[in-house]
Amino acid sequence: MLEQLKDREQAGRLLAEKLIAYKDRADVLVLALPRGGVSVGYEIARALDAPLDVFVVRKLGVPGYRELALGAIASGGVRVLNEDVVEALNISPANIEQIAAEEQKELERRERAYRSDRPAPSVQGRTVILVDDGIATGSTLRAAIEAIRSLRPARLVVAAGVAPMSTFLELRSQVDEIVCLITPYSFAAIGLLYERFTQVSDEEVTDLLERAARRKTPSAV
Repeated sequence: MLEQLKDREQAGRLLAEKLIAYKDRADVLVLALPRGGVSVGYEIARALDAPLDVFVVRKLGVPGYRELALGAIASGGVRVLNEDVVEALNISPANIEQIAAEEQKELERRERAYRSDRPAPSVQGRTVILVDDGIATGSTLRAAIEAIRSLRPARLVVAAGVAPMSTFLELRSQVDEIVCLITPYSFAAIGLLYERFTQVSDEEVTDLLERAARRKTPSAV
């Protein structure tokens, strides 16, 4: 059993091996969560000969503790809140709205930067493989799942490098299939389960998407 992954590229290649049943299928679409998920998704899309695009989700961080998520927003106006965190820290609706408005601006900026003039890919009736480098609380991924479900895919598969076992089991009931390489019961941080976990830049994301688009262009909505 793996205890640590070398990097995101290795995670993508190993996940692709577990997703080999989806290779060379015209209905398959790989959607990656930027930024780190795109490095993983690129390797999956290349191995499966499937189109790659991004699905932008932004975490809503607790004021003063930005790494702690009180929820997340996703493309299409979807918002998911972690009610336990909101209630425990007594975060007001006004504060939530302010945080969400700030993150909405960044969400829209990223969509413009990453996709440029390319139209969003068609999801309806397709098999979507939703990819991230790792899952912690799952709030970001739940927002993405809810948003993608609203677009009526035929099947929704989640693929991630690492996730705590508790989150993995929780998400398993929300999608058609979930594949994860490392699922420890004791979990501190995603980056600790990678030997190399450097920050991915917007430029790297754009480059990977452009390379994928040249190889296989997704169908327009």
